[in-house]
Amino acid sequence: MKSFPPGPVSGRLVTIFLDGMTFKGKHGVLASERRNGGKFRVDLSARVEAPAKCRDRLADTVDYRTLFSRTRNIVEKRSFRTLEALATAIAEATAGIRKVRSVRVRVTKMAVVLGSGTTCAVEVERP
Repeated sequence: MKSFPPGPVSGRLVTIFLDGMTFKGKHGVLASERRNGGKFRVDLSARVEAPAKCRDRLADTVDYRTLFSRTRNIVEKRSFRTLEALATAIAEATAGIRKVRSVRVRVTKMAVVLGSGTTCAVEVERP
């Protein structure tokens, strides 16, 4: 995934990457996709404000378990027709976490009805 441009913050920015999160979800235009579900991969990077001096405390950053669980809940418990809407929901849920300054989410649909092992992906970014 691409890196983020620097932004104005009081401390420093670090990037947390969660790559290759794979979930089963019921997303797609076809009724059969929403009924039977499919496999989705989510890659997420969050720019997080951290203290200028690293104090090795979880309270100074964002717990990646929170990022993972919010992503999983959206993919597994909600249903969207488009990957754009799914990726946007994940990005907005992540951007709402305190200390997160921006987020980039890439959602890949692992088995697209186009055939021959084709995947399809969408990437969104939110400040």
